[in-house]
Amino acid sequence: MTPEDKLKGIANVTVLEPREPREKRENRKPHDRSETLPTEFVWRDPASIPARPWLYGRHLLRKQVSVTVAPGGVGKSSLTICEGLAMASGRELLGDWTESDLRVWIYNLEDPRDELDRRIIAAMQHHGVEPEEIAGRLFVDTGRERTLTTAIQTSKGVEIIKPEIDNLAREIEARGIDVLIVDPFVSSHMVSENDNGAIDLVAKEWARLADRCNCAIELVHHTRKTNGEDATTESGRGATALLAAARSGRVLNKMTDDLRAEAGVQDDPATYFAISRDKSNLAPVGKREWRRMASVHLANGDSVGVAEVWKWPDAFDGISVSDLLAVQRALDGKGLRYSDKAGDDWAGNTVAEVLDLSPVEHRKRIKKLIEEWLRSGALKKVMLRDEFRMARPCLEVGQWADK
Repeated sequence: MTPEDKLKGIANVTVLEPREPREKRENRKPHDRSETLPTEFVWRDPASIPARPWLYGRHLLRKQVSVTVAPGGVGKSSLTICEGLAMASGRELLGDWTESDLRVWIYNLEDPRDELDRRIIAAMQHHGVEPEEIAGRLFVDTGRERTLTTAIQTSKGVEIIKPEIDNLAREIEARGIDVLIVDPFVSSHMVSENDNGAIDLVAKEWARLADRCNCAIELVHHTRKTNGEDATTESGRGATALLAAARSGRVLNKMTDDLRAEAGVQDDPATYFAISRDKSNLAPVGKREWRRMASVHLANGDSVGVAEVWKWPDAFDGISVSDLLAVQRALDGKGLRYSDKAGDDWAGNTVAEVLDLSPVEHRKRIKKLIEEWLRSGALKKVMLRDEFRMARPCLEVGQWADK
């Protein structure tokens, strides 16, 4: 009896047939990939591979799920509304590139339709978007009128509600939707948000829907409490499986009081927030971008917050060569101290006086100006002795500015 014959008598053992000779394998006709695996890799000219189908910036990608994470009250809903208008109108309202002629479906699961109308119309009014620019390309629904439940948790585990998924697919395909925005994610299911296995099933179902319908899906998610620390995409409330299923993740953070002071906006009641793309599998991690919530007044008397682009001010905004020359003249020969701990002897007080800045409110900006002038050679640091014969770093004129 051969070894193969002995194995055939043992339960649950599969006997492999002898491998085909190499010549026979190589001469075999090609077959349908769906019939068997593995599939041999065949090199392609890179120029022939389609570029990734980005739809909005480097965040929304066709056939993929993206996630936006933010604490409450920062402006995530207003941000996604403005982005939806940008995509539907084909205009870069917030400075991000967008594909043109996109059809966008905003499915807000919390707010009533009147509130959504206020926000959308205020955003259109603020950004100058005319109704005809988005006609037939922006769709808006609310969970107050039609709830959305993609999954439930039973005693037997998580159950995906297939009729709900199929209904979404039918509507997406019938309307030719390119981007679906679901806000917030937690209201789109009824499973434990702390159960990684359950959230993994729900998130992957959204990914399958994006692939099935050839669209991009944006899931808006709340953060857990961060105790005053900046949030990351991993700060999303509940299980981490949602972020794991996404191909792009970004987080919004409200500007802190210290940053407001540094930026010189501490007297402005508007909300400022940063967008950081810190999870991106298919594109480089993006740099931090800033947005401001502008207050827009509607004809009915309501005031509505609308997201707009805001750039971090450059320390040299409004500073000319003539201003530098005036600073040099004021510092020349005075031997004023470099350290901002020097009290009245700090050179920054003179800089503030010349430039009409507050040495308290604009302290960080003044220090940045001094450092940059030191790097450029317009100022130089010298060691001078004080009244106690102690050597202290002081500022003197380096290379004079062109007059």
